[in-house]
Amino acid sequence: MKRICVTGAAGFIGGHLVNYLKQKGDYVIGIDIKDPEFAPTMADEFHIRDLRYPSASLFEGVDEVYHLAADMGGIGWIETHKADIVFNNTMINMLTLKACQEKNVKKFLFSSSACVYPGFLQNLDYTVQLCEDDAYPADAEDGYGWEKLMMERACRHFREDYGLQTYIARFHNIYGTHGTYQGGREKSPAALCRKIALAKDTDEIEVWGDGKQVRSYCYVDDCEEALYQLMKSEGAS
Repeated sequence: MKRICVTGAAGFIGGHLVNYLKQKGDYVIGIDIKDPEFAPTMADEFHIRDLRYPSASLFEGVDEVYHLAADMGGIGWIETHKADIVFNNTMINMLTLKACQEKNVKKFLFSSSACVYPGFLQNLDYTVQLCEDDAYPADAEDGYGWEKLMMERACRHFREDYGLQTYIARFHNIYGTHGTYQGGREKSPAALCRKIALAKDTDEIEVWGDGKQVRSYCYVDDCEEALYQLMKSEGAS
């Protein structure tokens, strides 16, 4: 039985991931700054910790870490909280990555974001089918995207210098049950569902953009399966 740690385990994706890994028969340790909001955790251990401060002891004897903890939200949130996001996430990411290296964790997965992709590819009059290499030349989302891209490079450096096997998954609009749907941190699928559910017959529903934009959505169960299969692979990314 593997000992697996999920940071951000009280969050939407993290909470689903804990349940998924438990169903696979693993011993799961959850870490978050708060308790789960919408459903109880299935984790064998759940620790309330602020990962902006050293917490290396939590990773003692852990085989794999799925690092999902982050200060994040929808585009409205990340556009208006750049300083806090960059500071909080840089501290969380660097201290967690270093702790995993020091405690000899075998595999480390970082949850990155489609916000690492260049802004100039999003301002074209036609749709661009993005692939991994399109992140460079870099022009990431200001603040949130740049700290994600920097952590991707840190993962590569820790793999090259220390042998920590690192994996990167760039999330883009994951949706499903038990997700935040109000308060400013919700993503577009949850925001749209909330607006439609609350709308009266004569109401208009506001959708950001010019109506021509294209978005990709991934159901949370498919996301968990993809993360699991990625961590089973031998080739670090």
